[in-house]
Amino acid sequence: MLRLLRPLLLLLLLPPRGSTEPPGLTPLSPGAPPQPPDLLYADGLRAYAAGAWASAVPYNYLQRAYYQLKKRELAAAAAHTFFVANPMHLQMREDMAKYRRMSGLRPQSFRDLETPPYWADYDTGLELLGRLEVGLALPRLEEALQGSLAQMESCRAACEGPEEQEQETEEEEEEGGAGSHGGLYPAIAGHWIRVLQCRQRCVTDIATRPGRSLPVPDFFPSQLRRLHEAHAQVGNLSQAVENVLSVLLFYPEDEAAKQALTRYQAQLGEKGLGLGPREDIQSFILRSLGEKRQLYYAMEHLGTSFRDPDPWTPAGLIPEVLRAKLREDQEKRPWDQEPPQPTPLAYWKDVLLLEGVTLTQDARQLNGSERAVLDGLLTPAECGVLLQLAKDAAGAGARSGYRGRRSPHTPHEHFEGLTVLKAAQLAQAGTVGSQGAKLLLEVSERVRTLTQAYFSPERPLYLSFTHLVCRSAIEGEQEQRMDLSHPVHADNCVLDPDSGECWREPPAYTYRDYSGLLYLNDDFQGGDLFFTQPNALTVTAQVRPRCGRLVAFSSGVENPHGVWAVTRGRRCALALWHTWAPEHQEQEWAEAKELLREPEQEEEEEEEEEEDETPSRDPVPEPPSRKPQRTHDRAGKAPWVREEL
Repeated sequence: MLRLLRPLLLLLLLPPRGSTEPPGLTPLSPGAPPQPPDLLYADGLRAYAAGAWASAVPYNYLQRAYYQLKKRELAAAAAHTFFVANPMHLQMREDMAKYRRMSGLRPQSFRDLETPPYWADYDTGLELLGRLEVGLALPRLEEALQGSLAQMESCRAACEGPEEQEQETEEEEEEGGAGSHGGLYPAIAGHWIRVLQCRQRCVTDIATRPGRSLPVPDFFPSQLRRLHEAHAQVGNLSQAVENVLSVLLFYPEDEAAKQALTRYQAQLGEKGLGLGPREDIQSFILRSLGEKRQLYYAMEHLGTSFRDPDPWTPAGLIPEVLRAKLREDQEKRPWDQEPPQPTPLAYWKDVLLLEGVTLTQDARQLNGSERAVLDGLLTPAECGVLLQLAKDAAGAGARSGYRGRRSPHTPHEHFEGLTVLKAAQLAQAGTVGSQGAKLLLEVSERVRTLTQAYFSPERPLYLSFTHLVCRSAIEGEQEQRMDLSHPVHADNCVLDPDSGECWREPPAYTYRDYSGLLYLNDDFQGGDLFFTQPNALTVTAQVRPRCGRLVAFSSGVENPHGVWAVTRGRRCALALWHTWAPEHQEQEWAEAKELLREPEQEEEEEEEEEEDETPSRDPVPEPPSRKPQRTHDRAGKAPWVREEL
């Protein structure tokens, strides 16, 4: 595929004589922000020459070229291929939203030109199973398993052969094992160990989708489980036995598999006595176990390193001296901890009465899970104070983290953001009123308390980031607008609309557990929040902003959401994210509280000194006053603030 694309790309991207841009790039309209550097022609060719096919950069240019040639299906496929490898690319996210709204483009048009075929079979098989079309799903699931095993053989073959000396040196220094020092035999041993390590890594490579950094857990056993269940549903009990016996090769004590095997054999009777596991899986496991033995031996006796990619490796295979350390590492995995069970709704209603707010819509009314709309968190006067704070801060040029005036998500809106620390600094300098800055802190804690009481009463929640944001429609740029104010996304994982999966891995803020949006006004057009299914297309609920309305929800794949375009006026809201992890608690919140509290404390201390002229018999020394942490660098500039939404 790449050999065909490279000459086509060069032909399409050759600019006309005297032109500075390739014909595939859409000309910029007057007043539009400059295009990102990776869309410039020179950078594109440099990326191509540097071998940027690994990150799919040329597909970005290819989709623009196809679009100019009015080949929309090819443009959508090229755009999708780039987006799979670069899911956080903001401009491509906007382009994908436009492609999905174009008439004539089907879901099949958004295909990944770089993904191995077995992933397409895997996804199609899962989709058919979800629709209970088991007979149609079976051949696709079988092709997915065969294709992934064939890809495994190709990956293993690529591990063999000569090595570059530079690569050898780097790996030897990193692993500190055999081959690090001279001699023929150590060099041979070191080379063989690296080959074995590479072969074992193939399991992770095959189970990892292009553009992702984490594999599908237990990829091969999970495929076999689906196969034996599907075969049993359509009456292919012999194949069901073969696949469930293959599962037991991975996990001999799997109770569900053993019960299924007993059930299948009882139905087959004597016909099931001679059946055994699949030969391809049996060969795969025997070979893998043999390699693991050698690697663990080298780890114990030669000091090499080895990260076992498989959770099914028998404990007896691992040397006793290594088991304790490996067990300790596994116990540190954060994903093994189950979140607490939700508290009954009756308790939540009691909390709401205490807080003086009303539950307007619960998860059932919002057609989802772990989402709610609550009203009454702010009075109209409090909304006015916070709106004035945002206006004053914007007038002072205090956009925290956003260099330009236009939104990072759409060229048709202005975006202004204010953090709690920046608000406190501006209040201390007299640029904004201290009342608004103090209210910002108080309200954020109010939202945190309510969110914890509603969703997580048995486990404390911490604020991880607080942001007062305003989106303003740019006059004269709203005609025939097709994009969103904020594209559909999840807050703690990278959403893949095509597969419906959400990858909880960087660059997503994986530590976020609950999100909240507290609205300040409703005198604008558009700007409604909406929830979708994981495909990012099917809208399940929509919420209209109003003063004092809080929309709170869990931050994962169960709550993909976006914001409709703001086409007139200015929409302001307080965005908050909460976490169960205390190490990710927002430090700027504490700094802002200290900045706003210190003048009051000094006045109180001075008044106490004037009143207490006569010392007590047994005086207690006053604690030293806490100094605010340094909030400016040497040049006197405010520190850089993370760009979070």
